[in-house]
Amino acid sequence: MEAIIHSYLNIFPTFGLVFTICVMLYTLSKGADLLVDEAVKLSLRWGVSKMIIGATIVSLGTTLPEASVSVLAAINGIPDLALGNAIGSIIADTGLIIGIAAILGHLPVDKVVVERQGKIQVWAGMLLAFVCLPFLSGGKGNISQWIGWLFLALLVGYIYTSIKWSKNPISHGSQEGKESLYTENEAAITEEVLDQEKNSILIQMLKLFFGIFLVIGSSKILIPAVEISAIRVGIPQSIIAATLIAFGTSLPELVTAITAVRKGHGELAIGNIVGADILNVLFVVGSAAAVTSGGLDVPLNFYKLQIPTMVIILITFRLFSRGKNNEEITKKEGIVLLSMYLIYLILNYTWI
Repeated sequence: MEAIIHSYLNIFPTFGLVFTICVMLYTLSKGADLLVDEAVKLSLRWGVSKMIIGATIVSLGTTLPEASVSVLAAINGIPDLALGNAIGSIIADTGLIIGIAAILGHLPVDKVVVERQGKIQVWAGMLLAFVCLPFLSGGKGNISQWIGWLFLALLVGYIYTSIKWSKNPISHGSQEGKESLYTENEAAITEEVLDQEKNSILIQMLKLFFGIFLVIGSSKILIPAVEISAIRVGIPQSIIAATLIAFGTSLPELVTAITAVRKGHGELAIGNIVGADILNVLFVVGSAAAVTSGGLDVPLNFYKLQIPTMVIILITFRLFSRGKNNEEITKKEGIVLLSMYLIYLILNYTWI
């Protein structure tokens, strides 16, 4: 599909590409608006935290680009791309996206959800780092096919547990959890609830998935359009590959996070990233490893930068989200996360 889109856009005149980019940016923003609005309505309708909605339904939808890229790469015999896409997306989601979102607005932390999904987020990253170790596969790093199926089984368990938790969002009488559910402006809640009564749950779900479709679909067209335009104005292919292509699969999470923050629903943005990190391990790596009989080989250079950076940035985010008297990811913490991502980008080129 991507090859067809790329070849079709290649015949466009430059003016047509610029027009396509403008249309896709508009569609992307409208899709993100719809996605965030319907996710918030569902959280209000079901009486669960917006962070839980972000960590399950929204993150599952926005992670589909990473899953499709990694599975196709694994099938085509490019395991380093399949694994690198997943690990790179975790680093970009947690460093770049949370960093930018925190700088642009408020990112409230739902302590109950962070204690639940947040623990899974870190342990999923640790599990991925562990199964990549060379001694587990005879001195050569490899995520075997059976581990891929194990990850997919854990994914089913994670989704089931998240649904179970969503029915009991408050645990141990947590005051933080109560505040996270009931600190919305009363007038806004009333307006949302009135809208909900006019629509069935099926219509709301269809709207939410249509928003996901618009975000992912427009991203799939936007990135190659920008890539072709960049080539035509003389930007080197190597720079394009290292920036636009790597950045492209995380674009849905980035746009969703910025839109959520702009609309005052920062906890939805955090939930989306926490869920996306978990799914990048269990869903993306799991499905990519499961479809290949030889599993996913781990390139040696991943032990030098990619895997350590993933672990460090996940632990840093965990510490920030659990800080004493810290009810949000602050702008300073956002700057730290963003700086870590920028350093990671620089080291990718200086350590080649």
